[in-house]
Amino acid sequence: MRVLCTRLKRERGCNGFTLMELLVVVSIMVVLTSILLPALRRARRQAHAVVCGSNARQLHLANSAYSTANEGRYCYGAMHMRGSNLQRWHGIRQSEEEPFARGTGPLAPFMSMADGIKSCPSFKGFAVEPYSFEMGCGGYGYNNAYLGQVLTQRENGSLRVLTDEYGVQAEQIRCPARTLMFADAALAVVRNKVAEYSFAEPRFHPEYIHLGARADPSIHFRHSMRAIVVWCDGHVSSEARSFTWSSGVYEGNSDESGLGWFGETDDNRLFDLQ
Repeated sequence: MRVLCTRLKRERGCNGFTLMELLVVVSIMVVLTSILLPALRRARRQAHAVVCGSNARQLHLANSAYSTANEGRYCYGAMHMRGSNLQRWHGIRQSEEEPFARGTGPLAPFMSMADGIKSCPSFKGFAVEPYSFEMGCGGYGYNNAYLGQVLTQRENGSLRVLTDEYGVQAEQIRCPARTLMFADAALAVVRNKVAEYSFAEPRFHPEYIHLGARADPSIHFRHSMRAIVVWCDGHVSSEARSFTWSSGVYEGNSDESGLGWFGETDDNRLFDLQ
């Protein structure tokens, strides 16, 4: 019996790990993890960007279908001229104290998702009052300034809103491949946090462009400092930020929040109909 116990102890001792061997294995695992984690993070970010591009493409398809069903006019962005603030391209609400109901906007009948706009997987919005006024847009902004309303020119050359009850006709866009329709969007409302915002603002307010009145940036470069954009011809691109600024109206800092514009010219050419 003593001989058998001694043999078992020896066999078990041969199958075990020494402390040094265990430390070597742990060290190898730490090294492998440090190598693989950045690659996994990059792969995850790239996957999120692909999903985001697909979501943006669906918005374009819905708006194009809306146009086909409404005498060639794109969807309105926000109705204000009747004195109410109850309708957006992404939803409708019964009072200004309520959020926009998901799946109720004018594009809803032309989308497969009955519960509303699909959300960008990389968007982490700030949904606390009073900054939740645009919830439900999925982190995407519409080129409302030029597509979601109709502008007309005054005698002095400035622009004014003729109507916001419907959008422009698709045939009025001279270069669809270089006219933005939807983009990743947000608004820097408080420090280091952004809120959902449903409009991709151009560099200057169209009605006051002759005065150089600049909008707060709302294009959100959240995919490794790039923004997903879908253009009026339906193609999707990933754009790098080239300019930013903050008006000071909100507490948030546009630069720190990843907001700004892309393009090399400081004008509205990537938004307007020219």
